[in-house]
Amino acid sequence: MNDGVELFIVDAFTNEPFRGNPAAVCLLDKDREESWMQQVAAEMNLSETAYVVPAGADFCSNDYRIRWFTPKAEVDLCGHATLAAAHQLWQTGRLPADAHARFHTKSGLLTAWRDGAWIAMDFPAEPPAAEQVPEELIQALGLIPRFAGRNRIDYFIEVDNEQTVRTLKPDFAMIARLQARGVVVTSRADADSGADYDFVSRAFYPAIGVNEDPVTGSAHCALAPYWSKRLRKDELIGYQASERGGIVRVKPGGDRVCLSGQAITVLKGQLEG
Repeated sequence: MNDGVELFIVDAFTNEPFRGNPAAVCLLDKDREESWMQQVAAEMNLSETAYVVPAGADFCSNDYRIRWFTPKAEVDLCGHATLAAAHQLWQTGRLPADAHARFHTKSGLLTAWRDGAWIAMDFPAEPPAAEQVPEELIQALGLIPRFAGRNRIDYFIEVDNEQTVRTLKPDFAMIARLQARGVVVTSRADADSGADYDFVSRAFYPAIGVNEDPVTGSAHCALAPYWSKRLRKDELIGYQASERGGIVRVKPGGDRVCLSGQAITVLKGQLEG
Protein backbone atom coordinates (compact mmCIF):
# COMPACT_ATOMS: atom_id res chain seq x y z
CA MET A 1 0.00 0.00 0.00
CA ASN A 2 1.13 3.57 -0.73
CA ASP A 3 -0.53 5.94 1.73
CA GLY A 4 -0.70 9.68 1.96
CA VAL A 5 -1.15 10.78 -1.65
CA GLU A 6 -3.41 13.80 -1.69
CA LEU A 7 -5.95 13.65 -4.50
CA PHE A 8 -8.29 16.40 -5.70
CA ILE A 9 -10.82 16.74 -8.49
CA VAL A 10 -10.97 20.26 -9.87
CA ASP A 11 -13.39 21.61 -12.48
CA ALA A 12 -11.31 23.83 -14.76
CA PHE A 13 -12.28 26.68 -17.09
CA THR A 14 -15.41 27.34 -15.04
CA ASN A 15 -16.48 28.91 -11.74
CA GLU A 16 -19.41 26.52 -11.31
CA PRO A 17 -19.25 22.97 -9.94
CA PHE A 18 -19.88 20.21 -12.48
CA ARG A 19 -19.16 22.46 -15.44
CA GLY A 20 -15.94 22.98 -17.38
CA ASN A 21 -13.42 20.16 -17.56
CA PRO A 22 -12.74 17.98 -14.49
CA ALA A 23 -9.14 17.01 -13.79
CA ALA A 24 -7.71 14.84 -11.05
CA VAL A 25 -4.67 16.33 -9.34
CA CYS A 26 -2.22 14.21 -7.34
CA LEU A 27 0.19 16.25 -5.18
CA LEU A 28 3.26 14.05 -4.68
CA ASP A 29 6.34 14.45 -2.51
CA LYS A 30 8.47 12.26 -4.77
CA ASP A 31 8.42 10.69 -8.22
CA ARG A 32 6.25 7.63 -8.77
CA GLU A 33 6.46 4.87 -11.34
CA GLU A 34 4.91 5.61 -14.70
CA SER A 35 2.86 2.41 -14.57
CA TRP A 36 1.33 3.53 -11.26
CA MET A 37 0.45 6.95 -12.70
CA GLN A 38 -1.25 5.32 -15.67
CA GLN A 39 -3.22 2.99 -13.42
CA VAL A 40 -4.42 5.86 -11.26
CA ALA A 41 -5.44 7.83 -14.36
CA ALA A 42 -7.42 4.83 -15.60
CA GLU A 43 -9.09 4.55 -12.18
CA MET A 44 -10.00 8.25 -12.20
CA ASN A 45 -11.37 7.87 -15.75
CA LEU A 46 -11.25 11.63 -16.37
CA SER A 47 -9.83 13.22 -19.48
CA GLU A 48 -6.63 14.03 -17.56
CA THR A 49 -4.94 13.25 -14.26
CA ALA A 50 -2.06 15.55 -13.34
CA TYR A 51 0.87 14.50 -11.16
CA VAL A 52 2.73 17.35 -9.46
CA VAL A 53 6.03 16.95 -7.62
CA PRO A 54 8.51 19.59 -6.35
CA ALA A 55 11.28 20.13 -8.88
CA GLY A 56 14.02 19.64 -6.30
CA ALA A 57 16.77 21.41 -4.42
CA ASP A 58 18.35 22.83 -7.56
CA PHE A 59 15.18 24.82 -8.31
CA CYS A 60 13.13 27.54 -6.64
CA SER A 61 10.40 26.65 -4.15
CA ASN A 62 7.68 27.47 -6.69
CA ASP A 63 9.14 25.09 -9.34
CA TYR A 64 7.32 21.81 -9.93
CA ARG A 65 7.39 19.01 -12.43
CA ILE A 66 4.04 18.02 -13.88
CA ARG A 67 2.93 15.09 -16.02
CA TRP A 68 -0.50 14.45 -17.51
CA PHE A 69 -2.19 11.12 -18.22
CA THR A 70 -5.48 10.27 -19.89
CA PRO A 71 -7.08 6.90 -19.02
CA LYS A 72 -5.01 5.40 -21.84
CA ALA A 73 -1.83 7.40 -22.39
CA GLU A 74 0.51 10.16 -21.29
CA VAL A 75 0.21 13.45 -23.21
CA ASP A 76 2.81 16.16 -23.83
CA LEU A 77 0.63 19.21 -23.20
CA CYS A 78 -2.56 19.81 -21.22
CA GLY A 79 -4.10 23.15 -20.29
CA HIS A 80 -7.03 22.34 -18.04
CA ALA A 81 -5.10 19.96 -15.77
CA THR A 82 -2.30 22.54 -15.45
CA LEU A 83 -4.90 25.12 -14.47
CA ALA A 84 -6.33 22.64 -11.95
CA ALA A 85 -2.87 21.88 -10.53
CA ALA A 86 -1.97 25.55 -10.11
CA HIS A 87 -5.32 26.21 -8.46
CA GLN A 88 -4.69 23.41 -5.99
CA LEU A 89 -1.16 24.54 -5.13
CA TRP A 90 -2.61 27.88 -4.03
CA GLN A 91 -5.64 26.30 -2.35
CA THR A 92 -3.47 24.02 -0.19
CA GLY A 93 -1.02 26.77 0.73
CA ARG A 94 1.92 25.16 -1.02
CA LEU A 95 2.29 28.40 -2.93
CA PRO A 96 1.61 31.90 -1.58
CA ALA A 97 -1.26 33.69 -3.32
CA ASP A 98 1.12 36.13 -5.03
CA ALA A 99 3.62 33.50 -6.21
CA HIS A 100 3.86 32.23 -9.77
CA ALA A 101 3.69 28.47 -10.31
CA ARG A 102 6.44 27.21 -12.60
CA PHE A 103 5.84 23.82 -14.21
CA HIS A 104 8.60 21.87 -15.95
CA THR A 105 7.01 19.68 -18.63
CA LYS A 106 7.65 17.73 -21.82
CA SER A 107 6.53 20.89 -23.65
CA GLY A 108 8.96 23.16 -21.82
CA LEU A 109 8.40 25.59 -18.96
CA LEU A 110 4.78 26.61 -18.29
CA THR A 111 4.02 29.43 -15.87
CA ALA A 112 0.75 30.21 -14.08
CA TRP A 113 -0.26 33.16 -11.92
CA ARG A 114 -3.37 34.49 -10.23
CA ASP A 115 -5.19 37.36 -11.95
CA GLY A 116 -8.06 38.27 -9.64
CA ALA A 117 -10.60 35.46 -9.78
CA TRP A 118 -8.85 34.03 -12.85
CA ILE A 119 -5.69 32.02 -13.38
CA ALA A 120 -3.47 33.00 -16.31
CA MET A 121 -1.01 30.58 -17.91
CA ASP A 122 1.86 31.08 -20.34
CA PHE A 123 1.79 28.30 -22.95
CA PRO A 124 3.49 27.68 -26.31
CA ALA A 125 1.60 28.79 -29.40
CA GLU A 126 0.67 25.89 -31.68
CA PRO A 127 -0.78 27.56 -34.80
CA PRO A 128 -2.24 25.24 -37.43
CA ALA A 129 -0.82 25.17 -40.93
CA ALA A 130 -3.07 24.54 -43.91
CA GLU A 131 -2.68 21.09 -45.40
CA GLN A 132 -4.70 18.46 -47.19
CA VAL A 133 -6.19 16.34 -44.43
CA PRO A 134 -7.06 12.65 -44.83
CA GLU A 135 -10.34 11.85 -46.52
CA GLU A 136 -11.17 9.68 -43.49
CA LEU A 137 -11.26 12.83 -41.35
CA ILE A 138 -13.71 14.54 -43.69
CA GLN A 139 -15.88 11.42 -43.70
CA ALA A 140 -15.70 11.15 -39.91
CA LEU A 141 -16.99 14.71 -39.53
CA GLY A 142 -19.47 14.54 -42.42
CA LEU A 143 -18.85 18.08 -43.68
CA ILE A 144 -16.84 20.24 -46.05
CA PRO A 145 -14.48 22.48 -44.03
CA ARG A 146 -13.81 26.16 -44.65
CA PHE A 147 -10.24 25.55 -43.50
CA ALA A 148 -8.36 22.32 -42.87
CA GLY A 149 -4.89 21.88 -41.44
CA ARG A 150 -2.95 20.67 -38.44
CA ASN A 151 -0.23 21.49 -35.97
CA ARG A 152 2.19 19.09 -34.27
CA ILE A 153 -0.61 17.81 -32.02
CA ASP A 154 -4.03 17.88 -33.70
CA TYR A 155 -5.92 18.24 -36.92
CA PHE A 156 -7.72 21.59 -37.07
CA ILE A 157 -10.98 22.25 -38.91
CA GLU A 158 -12.95 25.48 -39.34
CA VAL A 159 -16.62 25.06 -40.30
CA ASP A 160 -19.23 27.46 -41.62
CA ASN A 161 -21.09 28.46 -38.45
CA GLU A 162 -21.57 27.92 -34.72
CA GLN A 163 -24.59 25.66 -35.15
CA THR A 164 -22.51 23.22 -37.19
CA VAL A 165 -19.98 23.01 -34.35
CA ARG A 166 -22.67 22.51 -31.71
CA THR A 167 -24.62 19.79 -33.58
CA LEU A 168 -21.64 17.85 -34.95
CA LYS A 169 -21.80 14.06 -34.41
CA PRO A 170 -18.43 12.69 -35.50
CA ASP A 171 -17.49 9.08 -36.10
CA PHE A 172 -15.12 8.48 -33.19
CA ALA A 173 -13.84 5.16 -34.51
CA MET A 174 -12.63 6.83 -37.70
CA ILE A 175 -11.03 9.72 -35.80
CA ALA A 176 -9.20 7.25 -33.55
CA ARG A 177 -7.40 5.82 -36.57
CA LEU A 178 -5.87 9.18 -37.59
CA GLN A 179 -2.17 9.83 -37.06
CA ALA A 180 -2.71 12.64 -34.56
CA ARG A 181 -3.87 13.14 -30.99
CA GLY A 182 -7.27 14.15 -32.36
CA VAL A 183 -9.18 16.95 -34.04
CA VAL A 184 -10.32 20.44 -33.07
CA VAL A 185 -13.42 21.80 -34.85
CA THR A 186 -14.18 25.51 -34.63
CA SER A 187 -16.16 28.41 -36.04
CA ARG A 188 -16.61 32.10 -35.47
CA ALA A 189 -19.36 32.91 -32.96
CA ASP A 190 -22.66 33.63 -34.69
CA ALA A 191 -22.92 37.38 -35.12
CA ASP A 192 -26.62 37.56 -34.26
CA SER A 193 -26.47 35.37 -31.15
CA GLY A 194 -25.45 38.15 -28.77
CA ALA A 195 -22.76 35.88 -27.33
CA ASP A 196 -19.96 37.32 -25.22
CA TYR A 197 -17.35 35.09 -26.90
CA ASP A 198 -15.54 35.38 -30.22
CA PHE A 199 -15.34 31.75 -31.36
CA VAL A 200 -16.59 28.30 -30.45
CA SER A 201 -14.88 24.93 -30.60
CA ARG A 202 -15.14 21.25 -29.77
CA ALA A 203 -12.27 18.74 -29.43
CA PHE A 204 -12.28 14.98 -30.02
CA TYR A 205 -9.54 12.57 -28.82
CA PRO A 206 -10.80 8.97 -29.03
CA ALA A 207 -7.31 7.60 -29.74
CA ILE A 208 -6.24 8.50 -26.18
CA GLY A 209 -9.48 7.47 -24.51
CA VAL A 210 -11.39 10.77 -24.60
CA ASN A 211 -14.12 10.84 -27.23
CA GLU A 212 -14.91 14.50 -26.52
CA ASP A 213 -12.88 16.67 -24.18
CA PRO A 214 -15.10 19.13 -22.27
CA VAL A 215 -12.71 22.12 -22.39
CA THR A 216 -9.23 21.86 -23.90
CA GLY A 217 -6.56 24.39 -22.96
CA SER A 218 -3.98 22.97 -25.39
CA ALA A 219 -6.45 23.28 -28.28
CA HIS A 220 -6.60 27.01 -27.54
CA CYS A 221 -2.87 27.18 -28.23
CA ALA A 222 -3.97 26.70 -31.86
CA LEU A 223 -7.31 28.51 -31.65
CA ALA A 224 -5.77 31.70 -30.21
CA PRO A 225 -3.31 32.53 -33.02
CA TYR A 226 -5.76 31.33 -35.68
CA TRP A 227 -8.69 33.49 -34.59
CA SER A 228 -6.51 36.43 -33.62
CA LYS A 229 -5.33 36.62 -37.21
CA ARG A 230 -8.77 35.97 -38.69
CA LEU A 231 -10.64 38.45 -36.47
CA ARG A 232 -7.78 40.94 -36.10
CA LYS A 233 -8.05 41.00 -32.33
CA ASP A 234 -5.28 40.79 -29.75
CA GLU A 235 -7.46 39.38 -26.97
CA LEU A 236 -10.32 36.95 -27.49
CA ILE A 237 -12.76 34.77 -25.60
CA GLY A 238 -13.40 31.19 -26.65
CA TYR A 239 -16.33 28.99 -25.68
CA GLN A 240 -15.89 25.22 -25.92
CA ALA A 241 -19.37 23.96 -26.76
CA SER A 242 -19.26 20.53 -25.14
CA GLU A 243 -22.07 19.27 -22.94
CA ARG A 244 -20.35 20.74 -19.86
CA GLY A 245 -19.05 23.85 -21.63
CA GLY A 246 -16.34 26.26 -20.57
CA ILE A 247 -14.74 29.65 -21.20
CA VAL A 248 -11.10 30.31 -22.10
CA ARG A 249 -9.68 33.80 -22.45
CA VAL A 250 -6.74 33.94 -24.87
CA LYS A 251 -4.06 36.48 -25.71
CA PRO A 252 -1.52 35.35 -28.30
CA GLY A 253 1.90 36.95 -28.50
CA GLY A 254 4.59 35.67 -30.85
CA ASP A 255 5.42 32.06 -30.10
CA ARG A 256 3.48 32.07 -26.81
CA VAL A 257 -0.16 32.24 -25.77
CA CYS A 258 -1.68 33.46 -22.52
CA LEU A 259 -4.62 31.23 -21.56
CA SER A 260 -6.87 32.31 -18.68
CA GLY A 261 -9.60 30.42 -16.88
CA GLN A 262 -11.25 29.84 -13.55
CA ALA A 263 -11.32 26.69 -11.42
CA ILE A 264 -13.21 25.19 -8.49
CA THR A 265 -12.37 22.19 -6.30
CA VAL A 266 -15.19 19.63 -6.10
CA LEU A 267 -13.50 16.75 -4.25
CA LYS A 268 -10.67 16.33 -1.73
CA GLY A 269 -9.37 12.95 -0.69
CA GLN A 270 -6.46 10.59 -0.14
CA LEU A 271 -5.35 7.92 -2.55
CA GLU A 272 -4.68 4.66 -0.70
CA GLY A 273 -3.62 2.37 -3.51
